[in-house]
Amino acid sequence: MRLVVGVSGGSGIPYAHGILQALASLDVETHLVVSSGAKRVMSMEGGPQLADLSALAHTVHDDRELGAAVASGSYRTAGMLVAPCSAGTLAKIAHGFADTLLSRAAHVTLKERRPLVLVTREDPMPRPMLTNMLAAHDAGATLMSASPGFYHAPNSVQELLHFVTVRVLDQFGLDVPGFVRWGEQG
Repeated sequence: MRLVVGVSGGSGIPYAHGILQALASLDVETHLVVSSGAKRVMSMEGGPQLADLSALAHTVHDDRELGAAVASGSYRTAGMLVAPCSAGTLAKIAHGFADTLLSRAAHVTLKERRPLVLVTREDPMPRPMLTNMLAAHDAGATLMSASPGFYHAPNSVQELLHFVTVRVLDQFGLDVPGFVRWGEQG
């Protein structure tokens, strides 16, 4: 399986890191595209940095490289996810504005009717963001908020992040071992 993983400038780079760790453990070929905004957020927030994400990816593409393989519909993937997905990236994807590799790869994913999962993290959501979410949904994307559940009685921030990772990867039919799902306790 081959997935494109986009990381845009919203706060929440640890979500991308956890997803990439899980994909690496599942032997999924990943093509990573990190926006310039995400690079700025990483440097300000601390936590996982570009080198940490890159080490987990099969291939790392420069966001300015519009000629990369993932920019073409003929390059087969099982889909794409963007985590975190900033409001700006959401707007680009919702309206087909493909001026970066990340937004172009998302456009191609929708064009080819492959799964596209956008993990938003910004709150509160103003009307333009809600409108863009609806437009992205209507174009074929799945929108998820980086909002963990608590029924599995998490004991750490890492377990909260893992919950979101599992739910995102569920959208691609991937099963992350060791996760207790609703109704499976006891």
